[in-house]
Amino acid sequence: MTRGRKKFLTSKPFLSFLYRFIRLYSATFRFRVENEKEWMEYRKQGGRVLLCAWHQQFFSAIRHFQGYGKFNPSLMISGSFDGQIIAGVAERSGWNPVRGSSSKGGKEALKRMIECLWKSGMAGHIVDGPKGPAGCVKAGVIRLANAADAAIVPFYAFADRAWFFNSWDRFFLPKPFARVILTFGEMIKFSPTDDSSQFESYRLQLERAMLPGLRIPRQHTVNI
Repeated sequence: MTRGRKKFLTSKPFLSFLYRFIRLYSATFRFRVENEKEWMEYRKQGGRVLLCAWHQQFFSAIRHFQGYGKFNPSLMISGSFDGQIIAGVAERSGWNPVRGSSSKGGKEALKRMIECLWKSGMAGHIVDGPKGPAGCVKAGVIRLANAADAAIVPFYAFADRAWFFNSWDRFFLPKPFARVILTFGEMIKFSPTDDSSQFESYRLQLERAMLPGLRIPRQHTVNI
């Protein structure tokens, strides 16, 4: 990709256009949200919440998650070129992008995420991002939740009609006017630990809980 094209795709006018397009596109969905009340009450009573999802499903949540902007939530986003575009959309949705990933700038980003979560009481995390492998929960989510004394709340997206991309995570995009269901799982709270085996046990527990929420494509994939 040329330098000029990259500059255009990360420019303020294009990011504003992309954000508006996503809002309009998502407005066509027949949307339903399930099991939101429990963790919202927990957050209102002073608890801290870390919303977690698989990478393949985050697009479906953008429309609804814009409503959480009043909580000033944070989201760790890769420092890559693609991450810059995603960060631009997240920022316009009321989310605070913290740039970094497990492969680059992860320690400093995790530190900032902990600080933000302590302060605002809400953050989001992609458990297998930014490059997978798909369905593998990475350790950062446990470290973040423990350090901020936060409850992990998995969420899952379902669409009755969607395109699945030929990417590492089989990223899916609901088709226009699809029925989209956003379901929140039960809150998971792990006790702080310095024991490596216990820490790994927490990671596996979360992974097992979330794996049934991965979507397996039953339609033709879209090459990207």
